[in-house]
Formats: sequence, C-alpha cells, structure tokens
Amino acid sequence: MTDSAGRQESRRAAHARKRISRRPSRLGLPAGSTAVPDRVRDQEAGFPALLRRVWQRAAQTPSLRAGLEVLLTLDGHVPADIQLRALNSAEQAALTALCGLTWRDADAPAPTPAAAAEIPAAAEPGVPSNGSDQRPVFRGEIGLTTSGRIAVRTPGARPLDVRDLVGGVRRVPWSRTVLARYRSELHAARERRAAHGADCRAWLAEQGQQSRDALVAQAREAALRTAPFVLYQEDTQYTNFRGRNTLTGKTLWPGHPDCALSALHGLPLDVWSEQDVQLVVCLTLLIRSAGFGRIEEANGTQLSVDHVAITLERVRRTYNAVPLAGAEPVPAAASHRVADLDRLAAALRERRRQVGRGAQLYREIHGALMHKVERVAAPAGPAARSRTRAVAEHLRTHLPLGGDTLADLGRDLAAAPGWLARPHGAFATGLESLVYEAVAATAPAFGADFAMSRGMRSLPALIRALRGESWAEICDWDITHFFCCVVPRPEAAAHFGRSTAALADAAWAMSSRMQYNSWHFVAGNLPPVPEVAARDHFVPPVIPDLAFFSDQHHHGHVNNQVRFSIRSPQGVDVDGRRFEGFMDLRLLRCAGEPFGEQDLLAAHQVSAFIARATSLAAQLAAAGTGLEVTAFDSGWHWESITGRAPAGADPLTGQVRRAS
Repeated sequence: MTDSAGRQESRRAAHARKRISRRPSRLGLPAGSTAVPDRVRDQEAGFPALLRRVWQRAAQTPSLRAGLEVLLTLDGHVPADIQLRALNSAEQAALTALCGLTWRDADAPAPTPAAAAEIPAAAEPGVPSNGSDQRPVFRGEIGLTTSGRIAVRTPGARPLDVRDLVGGVRRVPWSRTVLARYRSELHAARERRAAHGADCRAWLAEQGQQSRDALVAQAREAALRTAPFVLYQEDTQYTNFRGRNTLTGKTLWPGHPDCALSALHGLPLDVWSEQDVQLVVCLTLLIRSAGFGRIEEANGTQLSVDHVAITLERVRRTYNAVPLAGAEPVPAAASHRVADLDRLAAALRERRRQVGRGAQLYREIHGALMHKVERVAAPAGPAARSRTRAVAEHLRTHLPLGGDTLADLGRDLAAAPGWLARPHGAFATGLESLVYEAVAATAPAFGADFAMSRGMRSLPALIRALRGESWAEICDWDITHFFCCVVPRPEAAAHFGRSTAALADAAWAMSSRMQYNSWHFVAGNLPPVPEVAARDHFVPPVIPDLAFFSDQHHHGHVNNQVRFSIRSPQGVDVDGRRFEGFMDLRLLRCAGEPFGEQDLLAAHQVSAFIARATSLAAQLAAAGTGLEVTAFDSGWHWESITGRAPAGADPLTGQVRRAS
C-alpha cells in the first residue's frame, strides 16, 4: 500500500492502521467511553527517567572515576563493558588516559565499585604522576547522551552539544601526562583501525561482486528478521530502532533508499565507505558464528573487528568449557585478520550445535541498552528442582495425571492424551485446562507477579492449511487466531494501585501482545515463498532468556512494569512440521529481585511440558479430532481476575473472533 505521496507504506504505519478500532476495553468499560484518560504514564518510568537519575547520581560523585562507574553501569543497570565498547576511538583513548579504563581486557573490561580501589591513584585526571605542579593543558567534558552513551569531549573536538545530553557536562582538566597518554592511545587505535579497514576491504574484494551482494542481502535480512538494534562505526550510527532509521526494519521497508545496506547492493567496492566496509564484514562474522541472533550481542556498541574478535573469543572459551566426549577444543583465531576470524566463526557455529545437545544455552538481556549475551547454564540444582516439584504437585491435584515429576506427568499424558480434546473442569477442552493450571501453578512457585503461556487457537485449521500448502492463508491470519493465558498472583495488584481492574487490564494487555508475538513468529516456520517473504515476521526463538530491567524502552513494558522476566520458547510438532517458538512460558516480576539461572532452567521444564501437551493435541487434531481453544480472551481475563463480568459487556467490548 502507498501513502498520499505515492510512497510505499512502512510496516509500522500498516500495523497502526490495522489496529484502529480494534483495541480491547479497559477497566471493564467499552473502549473510548471514559471522560478522562484511564491511565496516565508515570513520568518517572522508562529510559529517560532512568538517565536523569543516573546523571544526577554521577554528578554528585566526588571524583571522575567514581562518576564514570555510575555512568558505565547506568547505576547498576548494565555491565560496564557494554558502555566501554560503545565509545569511539578518541573517547576510548581519553578514558584510558584519564582513568585507565579499557574494554580490551575481555575478562575484566571495567572496574566495579568494589574494585575501584585497584585503579592506581595516578590515573585520576589532572594529578601528574610525578607530583609536579602542572597546570591543565586542556579542559575536556564528559556527559551522558539521551541514548544512554557516555560522551567525551577530546582535544580538537567541539564542546558537547547540550541538546544531545541528559543534563549538563562534567568538566575534566587534562594534565600534560594525560594528554601524552591520550595521544599515544589514539595513535595506536587509528593504526589498528586502518589496518583492519584495509584487511576488510581486501577480504570483500576476494569475494567478488556476486558474493558481496549476497552478504549484503544476508545482513539486510538479519536486520529485518531480528529485534531492533543500534550499532556504531566511530560516529556513524546504524539502527532500525526509533528515531532516524538507517537500516531496514519496522520503519524502512526492504530496499528503501535510506537503508545503508540496500544502498550497497551492486555498488562497486571502491566507493564503499570505510564504515560500511567494516559493518558488512562484522555482521557477516557474527551471523556465521550463530545466525542472526548473534548480532544482538553487539547491540549498543562499536561494531569493530576488534570487538567482534573479543566476542568470538569469549564464546570460544564458553563453549570449550562444556565437556563433550571426543571433541577437541575449538582453537583460538590465529590473528584478528578477517580470514582467521571467519574460520573461527564457522567452527563456533558447529560447536554451538554440539553444545546445545548436552547443555542449556540461554541469553541474558540487559534491557536498558537492549544488549544480549549468550550463556551456557550450569546443571539444574536444588532450587530448580524445588520449583518444578511445586508445579508438578499442583498439576497432579488439578489434572487427571499421575507422576512425581514433570517428566512423569508428560509420559502419563502421552499414554492417554484423548482427554485434551474433551471438556475438563471449567474449560471446553483439556488442553485449555492444562495450559491454565500449568500457568497458575508457575506464578506462585516462582514468586512471579505474572505468568503466561501462548499458542494457536485452532490446530485443526493450521493442519488443513499445511496439508493444502496454503501459506498465504496462514500469513493472513491475524492475532485473534492465537491466544495467551495470563495469570497474575493476587499480590501483584499492589503494583497497580491495589486495583483488580487495573490488574486485569494489564493482564489483557500482556495477552494481546503475546498473541502478536505468536503471529510474528509463525511465518518464520513456513517455506520462503513470496507470500511468506512479504509477511512481517521474526526468526522464531529457540533458546530461553533472562531479562533485566526491561521496563525502559518498550511502551508496554514501561506501562505494565515488566522489569525482570524469563522467556522459555518451545517448538511444537504439527502434522510432521516443526514449528519453533510455537509457544512459550513467560514469567515476570514488577519489582524486587531478578530471576536467576536456576529459575530459568525450571521454567524451561514447565514450558517443555506444555509444549509436549500441545504436540499431543496436534496429533489428535491431525487424526480428525476437533480441538479449538476458545478461552483466554479479554472477557475471560477480566472475569478470572476481577471475579465479575465487564460493565456494559456486549459483543463489541472484547475479543470475539475465533480461528477459522
């Protein structure tokens, strides 16, 4: 579709248009019927408010070093090395000269508050190491940008623009000793960058025009099919996240002339900029090591060859620490040359498959900077077993299943799954009852404020479409073809003014968003025919994740106080086709302590149980058994949480459409 000026409509605009007049009721009232807004956004919530608090705290510290510790971690919200790797060459040289801070030590990239005393006192700016009375030769500045990055004014640079900053600036005197150290660091950094740039250009030249175009297309597809990211090449920003986009994503459609990657297609290499050359090479290395998801491990940082090399080396050490029978350790790259890193990336991709078969991979998500880090979990311990025992005990009591563990319950279900298609308890099908009871058991067992699980409403409809290879039909299904059961603990009302109505409203908002996520992932499991390629979708998730301080950017997370969470996606087999990310289990806390690795391992066992039940239900549907999920719409969430029917309930106040 095109707009009034004849331009192709962005995906964001298309989705906004489709959502008009389809929002659910709030607080039990028909949409649009309140005299005043039923919810006003808390001005102290979200990323801008966090940055204001961080800057105020940093400005009050007695020394530059202490202030930088606050800024680097956003006052304890992110690991310090992310911010250090976001600095351009001059800024990094400045912090090294001023305080001895550098990202180059991958094991200890930056001091924590507890280790601050280990930095030599001579690193404090303006204090010459020989104790002589030197006057400052330059007065620099340090600030915090509205994007959360540290900004540093270095010699020869213009003053920091206060319009880009959260607050003011901290003025920093430079001694001759600091200046000399800075010049040395900057000279070395520029030499490294020039050498890497030449190596990247030579490597791309070896690929030939056709292969270069394929690499550009792969990078563009990665930007389109993964969560938004922000990357830097010195002062050049590459992003598909809000503001002025420079990459394909929610705002720029594939092939858009403003997309930096689209502009490179077919372009002779000799006219590529140095930034674009390193961008394409670094994205290629990350993708080759683990697929599109690895890009998010560079989110918010400088996408340089050195940084990619450090990332791959960290991954190599992590994988090599996992014992694998008969497997030799993956050797380190011989150098930071692209050819050597390319060989390491390919080796890591293969080792990742091996590691994933014997250990649990997962990702940490640091929400404030949208940065992700892949981890390998330790074995499940007493804490995880305690969580799963509590869930299994609840399920034994409320479902016609026997067994001591979730695995036992799953085997019992597989032996006689027929009841999943028959009414059970208050639900029209046993599958609905099983999903609800599993979610309801998980919230208290894990101390979560909310627990939820999503899926597809009509497995028979999906099976008919798959057998007819009706890919376009599946892509045309809207979010009402999917469901999400959200169950809050009653205590969670304390975060919503002790109002069960507000709690129900938040639960339905979460349910609606999770329906969208199911819609967004399902097409990623279909053949890449034109109808599927044209349909907005992400690569389906296959490993779980732990998120910290997610209540910063995403408007739904800010409004509904989604601070700490676990996501455990699972694949489901439907009529011989594997659908990755078909369902998941999510837990969230609005405040308090974050979830830990053992919580994630336990949650992954619960989600695996629900996924197994869904696969068994799909087998019943494939054999001709009717099985439709009709619960978990807006009315269900309202009544199950508030205990009463919505005021003025009629067919238009809630979600009434079902899967066809």
